[in-house]
Amino acid sequence: MVYTLTVHMYAKDDATSIEKLRLKLIEAARVYRNDKETVDWFVMQDVHDPRAFTVVERFEQESSQKYHLENPYWKTFDPYVIPLLAKPMDLRRHEELDTSKDVVVP
Repeated sequence: MVYTLTVHMYAKDDATSIEKLRLKLIEAARVYRNDKETVDWFVMQDVHDPRAFTVVERFEQESSQKYHLENPYWKTFDPYVIPLLAKPMDLRRHEELDTSKDVVVP
């Protein structure tokens, strides 16, 4: 099954930080979605709170992160992004459920 990371980020309360984070996430998605064994790399901004962003990183398997972490761009990401955040990133790891078969719900 697909291995997925969700990362929630909350920008500092100023227009410059919000815009810099927005642009950096767009740039990162365009870079990372080309990594080997990356299914996709989505970035989203909350419709009610422009400071709130979510990244969904989808990999073929957990070990696929290796290619993501070996990408030279990765070393530039945190040093640029962390100063723009109001609080630490909230990273969660998931295994996507297999929805290809019918189930019986009791």
